[in-house]
Amino acid sequence: MLLPPAKEFELELTRWGPNSTAGVPSLADSKGYCRFLATGHYENFPVVSLLLPRSLHQHFYNVYAYCRWSDDLGDETGDPQRALALLQWWRGELDACYAGQSRHPVFVALSETIREFDIPRQPLVDLISAFEQDQTVREYETYPQLLDYCRRSADPVGRLVLALCRRATAENFIWSDSICTGLQLANFWQDVARDFDIGRIYLPREDRERFGYTHDQFDRRETNPQFVELVRFEVDRARQLLAPWKGPGQPELAQFPFRVQVDLELFARGGERILDRIAAIGYRVWNQRPTVNRWDAAGLLATCLGHALVRRWRVGG
Repeated sequence: MLLPPAKEFELELTRWGPNSTAGVPSLADSKGYCRFLATGHYENFPVVSLLLPRSLHQHFYNVYAYCRWSDDLGDETGDPQRALALLQWWRGELDACYAGQSRHPVFVALSETIREFDIPRQPLVDLISAFEQDQTVREYETYPQLLDYCRRSADPVGRLVLALCRRATAENFIWSDSICTGLQLANFWQDVARDFDIGRIYLPREDRERFGYTHDQFDRRETNPQFVELVRFEVDRARQLLAPWKGPGQPELAQFPFRVQVDLELFARGGERILDRIAAIGYRVWNQRPTVNRWDAAGLLATCLGHALVRRWRVGG
C-alpha cells in the first residue's frame, strides 16, 4: 500500500515528482492514494457527500486528486518559474496518460475514469492552463479577463462532473459553466485578504476605479464606503451567475438521479450562502473572512432534498 501523502507538498514531489525513482504503482494503490487526497482536503464542502452514488465515489476521488495536484504544483512550490516547469511536466504526464502510459498514481487511477466515462482531454488541459496563468498574472484589469480565467480554472470542473454523470451535453454546459464561474467568484470575494497575502488581486482594476477605490487603499486593506459598494457590486454579479435555472423548480436537474440532483444543487446553493455571509458582514471582507458553518450546510441540504423530492413528484405526476 502506498504511504499516505505527506502534509508538505515538497515531500510529495520527492516521492512522485519528475525526479521520482518509484516504480509505477498498482491500480489499487493509486486509487487509495486519490481517495486519501480527496478525503483529507476540505474546502467549503466535502469532495464527495454521503448522497452521491457509491459507484461514483472513486471516480470523483480520482478527478479531485488531479485537480489537487495541478493546483498544488502552481501554488505550493514557492517560485513561479519552478511552478511553470512542474506544470509543463504535469502536461507531459497527462499526455502519457492518454497514450496509455500512466506513471504517476493520480494518472494510473484517473486513466480508468477517463476510459469508463470517455472524458475528453480539453477540460484537464484547461485547468493546467489556468494554473500556469497564475504564475504570470497577479492582477486582472477587466471583468472579461477574469471570466476567461474562470472559464479555464472553474468551468472544466463542472464539465468533468457532467461527464461522470454521463450528461455532458452542450445544453448542460451552459448552466454548469455559469454555476462554476459564480462559485469561483464567490470564493474570490470570500478570500480577498487571503489572495492578497499571496500576491493576487481578483477584484478587476476597472471595477476598483469605477467605485473610486485606489490602489493605495487596496495596499492598506482599507475598508471604506467605496470598498463596500465595490464588493456589493461583485457579489451581485456572482449571484446572477449562480442562478441560471429556467424556473424555481430547476428542471435541468430532473435528468439526473435523485441523489445527484441534491449534490449538484447543493454546490450552487453553497456558493449563494457564501455570498449571503459576505453580505451579512456588510461586505467588509478585509476585516473578517465569511464562512459557511455546519448549520448552513444542514439547512442547505434540507432545502435541496426538498427541491429534489418536488421534482421527482412532478415527473411522477
